[in-house]
Amino acid sequence: LCPCLIYGAYIFLPFDAPLLPNVSARLVYTLRCATFATFPIVLGMIVSGISRLCSSALEPFGELHQEVEIHRTYVSQSVHLFILYFFNMAVLATYLPQELLKLIPLLTGLFAISRLIFWMSYAIGRSFRAFGFSMTFLPLLAMLLWNLYGMFVLEPENLLS
Repeated sequence: LCPCLIYGAYIFLPFDAPLLPNVSARLVYTLRCATFATFPIVLGMIVSGISRLCSSALEPFGELHQEVEIHRTYVSQSVHLFILYFFNMAVLATYLPQELLKLIPLLTGLFAISRLIFWMSYAIGRSFRAFGFSMTFLPLLAMLLWNLYGMFVLEPENLLS
């Protein structure tokens, strides 16, 4: 489903990436796009704080209720995945040709949407969360494989430079 969503958005959304001739401009562009991927994480922190505040626990540092634990776990997992996603997007931006740089904001949007889907499905029941997690993890895995391919096959002479 992820390749179909990315391809459809790439073809039908009417925007193009700005002209980014050097690596530093591409990294700044990736950094600015990644800011939008933090929206579901910040929203999760807000909801987690509100649910902890409204929790009926008598001890603030005691055992957490399930509704509080769900949001805390979501935020923790999302932060870990965001770090991996961001570093892979930053490396990906250095290997993509100019005409494919439109993928960076599309992958950012896919990350944000898939984390929100994961959060909703995780709150419904733990057995439904695989769909949202796979929408986050499989593009991350594809980016990692492409980055390794780019480093070791396309440009092995520039591996560390």
